[in-house]
Amino acid sequence: MENKGNLKKKQSLGWVVAGLLLGIFISAMDQTIVSTAMGTIVADLGGLDQFVWVTSAYLVAEMAGMPIFGKLSDMYGRKRFFIFGLSAFLLGSILCGTATSITQLSIYRAIQGIGGGSLMPIAFAIVFDVYPMEKRGKMSGMFGGVFGLSSVFGPLLGAYITDHLSWHWVFYINVPLGIIALFLISAFYHESKQHKKQSIDWFGAATLVLSTVSLMFAIELGGNKYAWSSAVIIGLFVSFAIFFILFFVAEVKAAEPIISFSMFKNRLFASSNLVGMVYGVPFMIAVVFIPIYIQGVFGGTAVNAGLMLLPMMLGVTVASMTGGFLAQKISYRSIMLIHSMILILGLLLSTTISVHTSFNLVLLYMVIIGYGVGASFSVLGMAAIHGFKQSQYGAASSTMAFLRELGMTVGITIYGAIQSHLFKNQLNDIFAGLQTNGLMDHLTNPRAMLAPELRKNKYQNRSSIS
Repeated sequence: MENKGNLKKKQSLGWVVAGLLLGIFISAMDQTIVSTAMGTIVADLGGLDQFVWVTSAYLVAEMAGMPIFGKLSDMYGRKRFFIFGLSAFLLGSILCGTATSITQLSIYRAIQGIGGGSLMPIAFAIVFDVYPMEKRGKMSGMFGGVFGLSSVFGPLLGAYITDHLSWHWVFYINVPLGIIALFLISAFYHESKQHKKQSIDWFGAATLVLSTVSLMFAIELGGNKYAWSSAVIIGLFVSFAIFFILFFVAEVKAAEPIISFSMFKNRLFASSNLVGMVYGVPFMIAVVFIPIYIQGVFGGTAVNAGLMLLPMMLGVTVASMTGGFLAQKISYRSIMLIHSMILILGLLLSTTISVHTSFNLVLLYMVIIGYGVGASFSVLGMAAIHGFKQSQYGAASSTMAFLRELGMTVGITIYGAIQSHLFKNQLNDIFAGLQTNGLMDHLTNPRAMLAPELRKNKYQNRSSIS
């Protein structure tokens, strides 16, 4: 009878993990899936001057909600907030598919983001709740692999769906997957009912949301819709600074803070968060800019260029799973040192890429970068939670996810600004003495950052990737 009970429990945990993985997959994928469909969406709905809000609304709502939902799951239980987040995400997905204007779509994306903000951090916390120490590495590796896979898979799937179905299905695709995840978690996840009721830090939550919203909009709109020196962007940064100071004061005084700064006294937690903020930047840069390079040099469609990210997916997935497995045998620091050296090697090799670099060599560099980044998705998540009580898992996991997302967003924005600036200077040199102001305004768009030498390479006549 005891063996039968253990078998039943093991099967239940398997279904719970499947539900959590589906939730993570659709949440992470929605950060990037819209990017390749945006041209079609704008052509259908209009609002060319407002399309940036479609992406910004999701990211802002997701990031603002992460620490809050993580803390609430510690206080009142993980299951109810995971189900709430998944339900909000599905509602937002359905509404997005029915949008008739860019403004509507942006509002519905914010609803999606609110739900998405609860899924990733709570899923990691649930894994630590239900699995013993010796199995957490394997499970964290699997979760980290799915996160990395879905982040890269999003643009490719978005392009394919837009080309062969319609942009509405970029959002509707979440519904069947989300319903399955909702059923699995509702039916098979049975958590402990012992939760310590605590007072909610409403002022801390409000100032965190306002500071995050101000910072994210400043980053998203700066250099795009408004100049960095404009009153709007400066005002947003000032707003961020004021509300962050108020948030810091509130958290120091609160009995049960949303983000406990005392947690950063734990050196492993503090260093994991710091590394996580920096580590995701090269991953996002590679995801965004390598397909642009491949399409510009070797030709082909956006879907073909997206397919070239598959080698990086493989590297990310393998490294995430092996990193989680190794975390049970060697220290977190040793794993991250090894993989950081691999990542640095991949980045150094990528700096040698030119229009004459062979296609296979570019793919090899992508595999190296993917493998170097992949372990961070599992190992850093485990390290951030390690050493805390079960009642703090949600807060620790959500803080890690929040800071990682913030690092990625800030990093890709800074890199894009630098790349755009360098591109503009090079074009000025090339077109010196010519009356090309109109052309320059078009070419120096931050979203069209191809190196100028791509225009004169010997591959430019290729129509597809062979």
